[in-house]
Amino acid sequence: MGTDVQGFAVANLRRRPVLIETGGFVAGFDPGTTSPYINYATPLPAARPTARDVRELIEAFRVRGLKPRLEFAPDAAPAVEPALRAAGFTVEAVHAYLVCTPERLTIPRGTAALPVAVPATDEDYRAIDAALSEAFGEFAASPEGADRLRRVQEGGGAVRFVRAPDGGCAGAATCSAPAVGTAELAGVGTRPVFRGRGVAASVTAALTEAMFARGARSVWLEYSGEGSRRVYERVGYEPRGTRLYLSLDD
Repeated sequence: MGTDVQGFAVANLRRRPVLIETGGFVAGFDPGTTSPYINYATPLPAARPTARDVRELIEAFRVRGLKPRLEFAPDAAPAVEPALRAAGFTVEAVHAYLVCTPERLTIPRGTAALPVAVPATDEDYRAIDAALSEAFGEFAASPEGADRLRRVQEGGGAVRFVRAPDGGCAGAATCSAPAVGTAELAGVGTRPVFRGRGVAASVTAALTEAMFARGARSVWLEYSGEGSRRVYERVGYEPRGTRLYLSLDD
């Protein structure tokens, strides 16, 4: 599964507005943001980069005023981590990922089910962006964030949310358009006041079902803690591997 996940990472970065491919790496950049979580690189599966390849990759970030950063599945390209470490890269995090296949998907039913909506208006996208900002506390809501959500929905991916009683957003998630037979579900966030009510499970199941309907053979995601892992496992996800995050400080 690691090769599929890594193949998806490459295909997904190739959708960025600015693309650089050098020495077995693919770097994707979005001029609308300096976020390191959007502007990063990943290796091709089985890449064996040289020291020169790594230097050229670093320069692609430096000329844009960005921090060199990579995300990848290490078992799909085992020669990459040693080459990056030799250049001074350090590990930010190691995240386990979970995978769901069509036969494992479990849709919440009865009292566990919540109505899940597809955003249709500018107000919906703004409400989702604001809810995710509140849920994660890592970025401020912005018109650019709402626009990125719209691009996901209109570009072959999917955005789903649960409406709050006031008409806003209680929680939401996104899924990138499928590539190489799989898709990444990300950004599952619930506003604190609505946690523990099944929001995350409902949007996760709805997005996963949507990707299977579009032909994906699997959907994968990363999780941030044991509580969220249990939510995803109830929907049908199971552990399959890890992803590595490395960056280079100034």
